Amino acid sequence: MSEPTKFNGQITDAVTQANVNVIAEAPAQAMGSFYKMASHSNGLAMQNAVSNQQNLNQLNPIVVAEAIKLLKG
Repeated sequence: MSEPTKFNGQITDAVTQANVNVIAEAPAQAMGSFYKMASHSNGLAMQNAVSNQQNLNQLNPIVVAEAIKLLKG
């Protein structure tokens, strides 16, 4: 410890150690949040891809029918 103060040394040490603990855990929590956001956005991208594929599958018979009409006529 540094200079003697009117505060109890055990209390100041406990507060200091708590602050060090919070600072030490911050990068791990930040990476956890990043991975959670990345997996969520990846899931949304996959949902959008499936939705777009379903929409295209609904349009496909119409496009083929119109192409056949053009080829016949």
